[in-house]
Amino acid sequence: MLKGKNIVMGITGGIAAYKAVDIVSRLRKKSANINVVMTNSAAKFVTPLTFQSLSQNYVTVDMFEEPKTWDVEHISLAQKADLFLVAPATANVIGKVANGIADDMLTTTIMATKAKVVFAPAMNTNMYTNPIFKENVKKLKKLGYEFIKPASGRLACGDYGEGKMAQPEDIADYVTKSLISNELEGRKILVTAGPTIEAIDPVRYITNRSSGKMGYAIAEEAKNKGAEVILVSGPTNLEKPSGVKVIDVTTTEEMLMVIKDNLEESDVLIKAAAPLDYKPKEFSKSKIKKNDGNMELEFVRNSDILFEIGKNKGDKILVGFAAETDNIIENAKNKIKKKNLDFIVANDISKKDVGFISNHNMATIINRKGDIDNYPKMTKSELAKVIINKVQSHLK
Repeated sequence: MLKGKNIVMGITGGIAAYKAVDIVSRLRKKSANINVVMTNSAAKFVTPLTFQSLSQNYVTVDMFEEPKTWDVEHISLAQKADLFLVAPATANVIGKVANGIADDMLTTTIMATKAKVVFAPAMNTNMYTNPIFKENVKKLKKLGYEFIKPASGRLACGDYGEGKMAQPEDIADYVTKSLISNELEGRKILVTAGPTIEAIDPVRYITNRSSGKMGYAIAEEAKNKGAEVILVSGPTNLEKPSGVKVIDVTTTEEMLMVIKDNLEESDVLIKAAAPLDYKPKEFSKSKIKKNDGNMELEFVRNSDILFEIGKNKGDKILVGFAAETDNIIENAKNKIKKKNLDFIVANDISKKDVGFISNHNMATIINRKGDIDNYPKMTKSELAKVIINKVQSHLK
């Protein structure tokens, strides 16, 4: 996602420095290259070796230590940066930058960079509300510097109020959005993910093997491109993506109702979920006791979500999935016509190393004109990029 992007991250002396470890980790997982610059005070809270291990780059602390290259280090880092993040940013470093003071490696590098500089403040609530600090922030904002608003809560000193550094996931999301294009800004995308569950009795239920990973990856990619995303999720064990509104459902009928409630304001519906086609005709309020004979259950059809939505989709972009074991292309093409889809993502679930539980997928995408694109085995995050790019093309 951030492959090829260079982030210089400044870390200053505050207890929130421990959260910076998580920020570096999250950005590295997005394939960003991270160079860390620490103040001497920051190194009292977390060792440079920690950030060096996570970033896989040498960490700079002392401005006058023997250089590791022939480059003038603060200039080379300043020029290298696509974005400069300071987290945590103390009142001290913000005051220095606001007044043109460059007396250590961090402030010198900030002074020399032409990249976007983003501060994530962290300090005592009285410091945060101090009028001198407020004037420094106001001055820097006028000059184009950006700030990630801190949260309110119990601070390390025991006070309660504003000044608590924003959560690492929110800071990582802010940086990600700043570094990638926002082609989908202003668009609303509805994504479904995971299985549904239909109860048999208070103990038993039926479901399927869907993990929700594909739908979650699509929601994340759409969000990263600036879209407002609602993720309608069946039961999964996945961490909810930050910056995405998640609505949890259990049954197929619940999923259909939530989609209908949110469809009118959406531009796109991507139905990556695997809702159950059938449910038990009757739910037993008491546990069904086993006996010497076989147990027979009668099943009835659930609503076909895509068919119901496709009947009156209007100008909405409607994307479906086809998890098949036989006649994949033929079955997928039939679904496009029957359910009025713009395109469908078909995959062979008989393959053991791709599909439901796997982190990888291998898909064939077919549009309503019958054009077929085959894709090799790739991660679900990579396939999510392909799908969202096709959605963009349809929106254009």
